[in-house]
Amino acid sequence: MPDSFLSEYQPFREEIREFVAEKLPDDMKERTRQGFHPTKEDMRRWTAILHERGWSAPGWPREYGGAGWSPLKRMVFEIEMANAEAPGLSPFGLHLIGPVIYTFGSEEQKARYLPAILDGSQFWCQGYSEPNSGSDLASLRTTAVSDGEHYVVNGQKIWTSEAQYADMMFCLVRTDSSGSNQGGISMLLIDMNSPGVTVRPIITQDMSHYVNEVFLEDVKVPVENLVGEENHGWQYSKFLLANERTASAYLPQSKRDLRRLRELLGQLREGDDYLTHDATLDLEVARTEIDLAAHEMMVYRIIEGAYRIDPNAAASMIKARGAGLQQRISSLWVEALGPHALPLFGSGTHESGGYGLDLSPGAMSQYLIRRAVSIYGGTNEIQYNIIAKRGLNL
Repeated sequence: MPDSFLSEYQPFREEIREFVAEKLPDDMKERTRQGFHPTKEDMRRWTAILHERGWSAPGWPREYGGAGWSPLKRMVFEIEMANAEAPGLSPFGLHLIGPVIYTFGSEEQKARYLPAILDGSQFWCQGYSEPNSGSDLASLRTTAVSDGEHYVVNGQKIWTSEAQYADMMFCLVRTDSSGSNQGGISMLLIDMNSPGVTVRPIITQDMSHYVNEVFLEDVKVPVENLVGEENHGWQYSKFLLANERTASAYLPQSKRDLRRLRELLGQLREGDDYLTHDATLDLEVARTEIDLAAHEMMVYRIIEGAYRIDPNAAASMIKARGAGLQQRISSLWVEALGPHALPLFGSGTHESGGYGLDLSPGAMSQYLIRRAVSIYGGTNEIQYNIIAKRGLNL
């Protein structure tokens, strides 16, 4: 079982719990519990608090300011943070572009950007998807033309999470149209305050604002902001996406949400609500619990290198599986609450959701936004294609 598998990490778990109990601000914890997307200030504050302890970048090498933990130790850390209702950190700097910069970037880029990512003082967004180039990322049409000192960038990006917060964007652009689509792509680091950058909000179905359209009109980007080599951006993009999909196993969130669902059902059954005495609901919760335990062991085996499988295929496997579990758990949460799940968020108190319970806030907002987990980072259909091609050699 997963708990016995991780028994050696129990002292580390206790250390994390003591740290969070002392350092996590109550207002930040309550907003997370209520289901709100973390504010920029919450992410900045919590990143800075973790950075003081050396924990803001658990997987980064020590030479670049990270903790240098193993993948398994990082997962233990993330599970404890989710259980404690700590806000999620902005992933775009810490999980995505940071590792690209310290792996492929110049020494100047490492010195300039990595410290500000670590302490939370600089926010990033990801300029990948375009209106007609979502899952088919290689067909992107945003162009970058060099004038010797700058690249002049023109195009549009869409579904750009946290662009309204971002100081910088790591952006895929087309620098060569003469060969294959993949071969003509480069990665640029773009200052979001540059003339010609326009951010427009997209309000999602949970009535929140965390995705955007970004328009780039004759934006001048210094040539030193090119990551690695020109026309090698597809290589860096694949490296980044593998990190994103591995991080998208959704295991910490799913374990927390299933625990809360079990606690909710237990409290509801102290009353007389007929919805919670449904044998079909019980069966589905039990099946989800078993599937989550299997997913958890698969994640541990993959991150520990127990399977001989292409890393991209492995990342796609746990991304697709984790997305499905997130959606199932959020659906069960709403089903258990019935009409009391209708408010998008809780009341801001511990008596929310209509039952006077502490476990119902944010159910509907989470249900709605988790419709997207099988789309962003590459749709599940794209993940299945990667598994077939890279994992099964079909």
